[in-house]
Amino acid sequence: MTAAPDALRRMPAVHACLEAPPDGVRSAGAGERLERMALEAALRAVREELRADPEAHPTEKAARRAVERRWVRELRDLTRPALGRVVNATGVVVHTNLGRSPLAEEAIEAMRVASEGYTVLEYDLESGRRGSRYDHAARLLRSWSGAEDALVVNNNAAALLVAVDALAAGREVIVSRGELVEIGGGFRIHEVVARSGAGLVEVGATNKTHPEDYRHALEGGNVGAILKVHRSNFAVEGFVAEVGLEALCRIGAEHQVPVVFDQGTGIQEPVPGAPEEPTVADGIAAGAAIVCASGDKLLGGPQAGMLFGTEAAIGAVRRNPLLRAMRVDKQTLAALEATLRLHLTDPSSIPVRRMMAAGPRALESRARALRDSLDPAARVACEVARHDGRAGGGTLPGVALSGWAIRVAPEAGPPHALARELRRGDPPIVARVADDALWLDVRTLLPDEDEIVTRRLNDLLDPPGGGSR
Repeated sequence: MTAAPDALRRMPAVHACLEAPPDGVRSAGAGERLERMALEAALRAVREELRADPEAHPTEKAARRAVERRWVRELRDLTRPALGRVVNATGVVVHTNLGRSPLAEEAIEAMRVASEGYTVLEYDLESGRRGSRYDHAARLLRSWSGAEDALVVNNNAAALLVAVDALAAGREVIVSRGELVEIGGGFRIHEVVARSGAGLVEVGATNKTHPEDYRHALEGGNVGAILKVHRSNFAVEGFVAEVGLEALCRIGAEHQVPVVFDQGTGIQEPVPGAPEEPTVADGIAAGAAIVCASGDKLLGGPQAGMLFGTEAAIGAVRRNPLLRAMRVDKQTLAALEATLRLHLTDPSSIPVRRMMAAGPRALESRARALRDSLDPAARVACEVARHDGRAGGGTLPGVALSGWAIRVAPEAGPPHALARELRRGDPPIVARVADDALWLDVRTLLPDEDEIVTRRLNDLLDPPGGGSR
């Protein structure tokens, strides 16, 4: 086997590549700086290939071709948006890996207006003095939830962190062992709370926690808050017991200790066919000092953390130095305000709410129309079949959203290969593979995406020259 140093001598020089770039680089018109960045990345990649296998590119000509192919690919990646559009055909409505909640047109327009010029983010037009960004959404948040005061930070984990820090830094926070949940990305509630500087006091058992457990822990006298966490991403069944929020708030009031409720999902209206979920308004009505919730998830807005509560508790958060590190930008505030207005006026225009509420009959009709629009040869491999969707985003665990999908059983090759080809399209289409078939759930397709799916299935299942065109 050739030694690695000898293999690396086959690599082309930078100046030689720049003097005669391949057509794919010339046609991109990206400019000298991006061309050089892409070339350097391509050279590094091919060098690593030769170090791993000196015969991967056995001649100077082969190494040059490998660099050129990689150069074109690297330049394409540098010149197109990293966060490009993706078609979600999985049936998972709030798909964390695909950006969670698609925004309503009104929210997108509000972001555009806020972005294209200057805006009164922290300016009071009446007084001509500095204002507060936290005042903009507060009125709508209060009206929507019934809370005395409210503000917005960058996500729900940040909302929980700053709430606990404001109420209990240097003191203790009581939480049930059955509520020490893990959230997305491997982060755990107790780890987030620990960053606030508060000590965590676990009470009860994994499956059962009783009022006496909280009362016993409160006897220490150094408790700053009681934390109640809504288990939104899993369910506990069988020999279980927990203290409801209203009862917990009464216990807190007896000892003059505030309760923080991590509601999480942002839900305010019931979801058809789903068990009753605690809403933000429920948390306020129960007497929680602060309720934390997400701006995306089932609310259907941008990623944000919303804090609702009493004037005193939210005032403590407003004065907390951590708030500066967690503040939201003007685009998020604009999109959240627009989404909240729609909840108060026309919830059906919010994509997440519309997808969650879509009934089986309408979904079946849409799936059949999509299949009927396929070319005859492509249609052979496809059938309309029942398919259960999911809320996603760590919400409504165990709740199946009854619906319909296009089931594709390709004759040539496994369904995973077809799924990969769909992901390679422009825009990529992400579908689900299960039971030796590919499933494209129509619930999560936006109104203009049926045609995209039709075109891609025709191209892949009935390619040019396939005989039906």
